[in-house]
Amino acid sequence: MKEEFKRVTLSFYKYVHLSAPEDFRDELYIRLFELNVFGRIYVATEGINAQMSVPEYKFDKFKALIESIPELRGTMLNIAYNDDGKSFWVLKVKLREKIVADGITDPSFDMRNKGKYVDAATFNKLTDDPDTVVVDMRNHYEYEVGHFKNAIEVPSETFREPLPMAVEMLKEKKDKNIIMYCTGGIRCEKASAYFLHNGFRNVYHLNGGIINYAKQAKREHLPNKFLGKNFVFDARLGEEVGEEVISHCHQCGAPCDVHVNCANESCHLLFIQCPECAMKMEGCCSENCKAEIHLPLEERKRRRKGQKNGRKIFNNKSRERMDSLLMNPSDLSE
Repeated sequence: MKEEFKRVTLSFYKYVHLSAPEDFRDELYIRLFELNVFGRIYVATEGINAQMSVPEYKFDKFKALIESIPELRGTMLNIAYNDDGKSFWVLKVKLREKIVADGITDPSFDMRNKGKYVDAATFNKLTDDPDTVVVDMRNHYEYEVGHFKNAIEVPSETFREPLPMAVEMLKEKKDKNIIMYCTGGIRCEKASAYFLHNGFRNVYHLNGGIINYAKQAKREHLPNKFLGKNFVFDARLGEEVGEEVISHCHQCGAPCDVHVNCANESCHLLFIQCPECAMKMEGCCSENCKAEIHLPLEERKRRRKGQKNGRKIFNNKSRERMDSLLMNPSDLSE
């Protein structure tokens, strides 16, 4: 049934010790459900990480709820930059070991010792200095469609990978100003603490991430140093922050920054596809998948039975496979 009201997409996080995360999770779910909130929320002993869709007419009640919870009081609500209200469709509140998986096992690591927050104006001023090092703490497929000018990419598909990689890459720059950023702030805040833990001295992180930067830059008429699209982890898959299209269709190479999931449910690969290729390939990533979506339903179900599909992301192996299929059509039978 179609809703007759608008929704607001937002995110928030907070590193705060939760002594009873399961009880916190249960109570939060009940209270959000009463407000008809949708979203994906992770709760752990180290805090909370939330992305959600809130009915616009209940937004004040939602804010009051957040402020009524002692552990969340004063939390910044990061409202989406470009929002069509079509971000989440159900409410999920899950327990996790950590609110963002980081691979850190050192017991002496302390999130309380973190870098300095910077707002959009300070970020622009610091990055006007060519000696400032700007580090993108997101995954490669996020960086591909959009990033700050001159930002260093740490090639990775999960947040577990880039922390030690970034420390190794920048070990000769421990005395320089280093500014980190991510989508909404949660990953770069942890990364800033990890860098300080590893002996770096002048570490900053963008408060509220790209989302908050874009809103501040627009509101305060600041130069926008972000190029391209900001990838987001909801049904929208992206927000247009910069006017440029800096990425390309993974199938034909045309300028494009639209992420899609392969229409073949047995595949569901996340990749970039232009409108022309979407029409030609019927939303699929390969001829194999295109052929499979036309099989009888029972045959498709049989093929999927017992199959565990994790999150599949386009990478160099995907590119090699696509190129191989284009050059050797006989491989399609494999």
